[in-house]
Amino acid sequence: MFEHLKEQPADKILALMSAYRADPRTDKIDLGVGVYKDASGNTPVMRAVKAAERRIVESQVTKAYTGLAGDPAFSDAMIGLVLGGAVERARVAAVATPGGTGAIRQALELIRMAAPEATVWLSDPTWPNHPSILKYLGMKSAAYRYFDGATGEVDFSGLMAALGGVAAGDAVLLHGCCHNPTGANLTAEQLAEVIALLKGKGAVPLVDIAYQGFGDGLEADAVATRAIASAFDNVLIAASCSKNFGVYRERTGILMAVARDEGEAKLTQGTLAYLNRQNYSFPPDHGARVVTEILTDPELRADWEAELEEVRLGMLGLREQLAGELARLTNSDRYGFLARHRGMFSRLGVGPEMVERLRAEHGIYMVGDSRMNIAGLNAETVPVLAEAIVAAEKG
Repeated sequence: MFEHLKEQPADKILALMSAYRADPRTDKIDLGVGVYKDASGNTPVMRAVKAAERRIVESQVTKAYTGLAGDPAFSDAMIGLVLGGAVERARVAAVATPGGTGAIRQALELIRMAAPEATVWLSDPTWPNHPSILKYLGMKSAAYRYFDGATGEVDFSGLMAALGGVAAGDAVLLHGCCHNPTGANLTAEQLAEVIALLKGKGAVPLVDIAYQGFGDGLEADAVATRAIASAFDNVLIAASCSKNFGVYRERTGILMAVARDEGEAKLTQGTLAYLNRQNYSFPPDHGARVVTEILTDPELRADWEAELEEVRLGMLGLREQLAGELARLTNSDRYGFLARHRGMFSRLGVGPEMVERLRAEHGIYMVGDSRMNIAGLNAETVPVLAEAIVAAEKG
């Protein structure tokens, strides 16, 4: 049987990681891998996470299964964090998932069950797993223009024109904050226009929020998701705890489904539990239990929020430093968008030839579309990157 298998396309980011590890240069810089790193290049365990884990180890008396939907306390805590009362709790169905990827997968599975003919619209560009999972599931998809590489900003007129093709019942994937891979977010005014357009079309939003707390703050980063959730009868929200809690390997995520009313929410809840059963039965619990402990304990939550704010401000500082260095070296503001972007990522807006020059000549690794992880920098490497960018521009 196995002889009939076909080679699958290599993951570009994993290939980039391998190339970086094989590079013998000691001054190389990794801006490719999508995990947070501190100034020392480490991905630390957060203080509150360590404290919560100690409590769990001391108090936990069983490793028995929770339920198909995961621990209800985790759902309640995450719904509070993300939605903050924007919709009635009774209207929200939710299941724990293996990371944000699992939440996206279950959301798409639910769409396929509920509306098999629906087209799922993705921003161009978007996180590569979005189109990959859609293709694997055999679902219809379409792209809407999102980013203008020349300006480093959202191409809003192109976005609105493309979304004019959305049909009733289609799903439109929106990034809740810190757009991956561009770092460019919709303004509040632009979001209001998108909501009005999608409501008029009868579309269902699917929000991917993986970086809450990395952009403008925990509450500010949830504003768009809450506005969307409160405006529609049906909304799907895939949330990840990997970044803002730093529990990457614990695979901690949640899928929320906002329903029209309590009765529809109960039906949706049963369907989500069924989908969990088909894919992995019971979701992983350790990371979810850690997150629940933090969010429900005032002392742990305060410490977590303080450390998360340190992380956020550190990345903003790196953005401002890089934009300032590039402004000084180029005597222009053409890279000013880097300071306006939010989250871990930005698209530099240069071609693959320049990306290759940065790798070959300067040991700087970023994804071929020029997406770079700002958290891969520190105060010492920012000037190195800026000088390399200017040198690579000159060829």
